[in-house]
Amino acid sequence: MIPQILQNARTSMEKALDGARREFATVRAGKASAGMLDSVRVEMYGQQMQLNQVASVAAPEPRLIIVTPYDKGQAKAVEKAIRDADLGLEPSNMGGVIRVPLPSLNEERRKELVKQAHKYAEDGRIAIRQVRADGRDRLKKLEGVSEDEKKNAEKDLQKAHDDFIARLDELLKGKEAEIMEV
Repeated sequence: MIPQILQNARTSMEKALDGARREFATVRAGKASAGMLDSVRVEMYGQQMQLNQVASVAAPEPRLIIVTPYDKGQAKAVEKAIRDADLGLEPSNMGGVIRVPLPSLNEERRKELVKQAHKYAEDGRIAIRQVRADGRDRLKKLEGVSEDEKKNAEKDLQKAHDDFIARLDELLKGKEAEIMEV
């Protein structure tokens, strides 16, 4: 039973780390990436849809993202969604293809992006801590297991927690360096 609890905790911690990794991908660094627009939602056909479900997104150049809606008639809705997404981007519609040039990052904007990355990292830490707390509760409720086994399992759980927090901090450090790079 203990190995199962520890394995479930590790799996959940890995999911929390992957979630933070996805969030980091949406934070703009020095160069364009298709993942930067993952958070954009488009009002289409009476419902909110993710941008990558209604258009292809490509980053052919370091300072440009090209968005090609599958339905050319919806280009205006896609353009509006990108503009309203609060990413500081100014898209322009070129005959059904939307060009999104990335402005150069000034020092102030870089610091804002680093703050945003720190917020995402903190959300990841909270999720990992929550998994540890849940695992600890499940260990305490185990019947027919010696106290020593429970203590050892708690130590293993804490070690897994520390490892995942360290990995998250490494991801954050890398993202911070990427953002601050001129």
